[in-house]
Amino acid sequence: MLTDWRLAATAILFCCAVLFTCIETSAQQIPKEIAARTEIYGIPSLTISDQQFLNGDSNGKAVTVGGEFRIAQGSGRLPVVVLMHGSSGVGAGMDGWVRHFNGMGISTFVIDGFSGRGLTATGPNQALLGRLNLIVDIYHSLEILAKHPRVDPERIVLMGFSRGGQATLYASLDRFNKLWNKSGVQFAAYIPFYPDCSTGYLTDTEVAARPIRIFHGTPDDYNPVASCKAYVARLQAAKRDVVLTEYPDSAHGFDAGLIGNNTVVEATGSQTVRHCTIREGEGGVLMNASTQAPFSYKDACVELGPHVGGNPTTALEARKAVSDFLQALFKLS
Repeated sequence: MLTDWRLAATAILFCCAVLFTCIETSAQQIPKEIAARTEIYGIPSLTISDQQFLNGDSNGKAVTVGGEFRIAQGSGRLPVVVLMHGSSGVGAGMDGWVRHFNGMGISTFVIDGFSGRGLTATGPNQALLGRLNLIVDIYHSLEILAKHPRVDPERIVLMGFSRGGQATLYASLDRFNKLWNKSGVQFAAYIPFYPDCSTGYLTDTEVAARPIRIFHGTPDDYNPVASCKAYVARLQAAKRDVVLTEYPDSAHGFDAGLIGNNTVVEATGSQTVRHCTIREGEGGVLMNASTQAPFSYKDACVELGPHVGGNPTTALEARKAVSDFLQALFKLS
């Protein structure tokens, strides 16, 4: 009986060893675009008005927003791309970017600035959330990443889309970093996709000494490229490292082509400030430059029904351009 028991125990140990070997081998064969680990974070943040943001006034409503950190396969401290969504929240298109970056050996941190605030979208009513709140969320996320043992704090890039692209672009401002970025580090680069560049802030040509790479579509009637061209010209005149890449036949959200979307449709009921010019006035009040009155989403320049849709061809071109840029910036092999 004792011998039988020993034989049975030996057989169990052998089977377990085989099983663990199979699991380890299987893990090594996981496709590169699948993250090695996923961590979910509650990010302490604030909901404040744009005027409060511009004045450095943190007397707002405390809120916890979400962050999904996917750690790419690899060892040691890895580079990270922080991704900030647009007016529709975290959508299906985000996963295409996440998997691609993870496949490059780059970890990703996707911020959800809406769910913790009880929002799902702001497109039909952009007044639901001040346009600068997402920058606060971004800086608080940077605090988390700067302390993480699997993150290289010198290789964290910020990338955003539409409203998130706007937040990405203006998160580069020196003034905003001094007011709100308490992480002790700076982003290595800023990659805004089709941002709204219609707002001029005081000292907005004084940006971080980091590359800014903007991607936009020529026929975009949600956030027209013309205002971004004007801002880029001012930045370049100030000797800043900024490049705008413009794609023809590419509507707002053209990178949805990465998930097979190739149809442009009207975003019925969505607000656009395509014909507005907004300037920061005295005391941090955002002013309508045409009326010289405080800006409101009830102003006549605010219109409805811009178009959105993917373009698979230019989406792939933009993805390659971003990948090549990150490969060089992060010094990936």
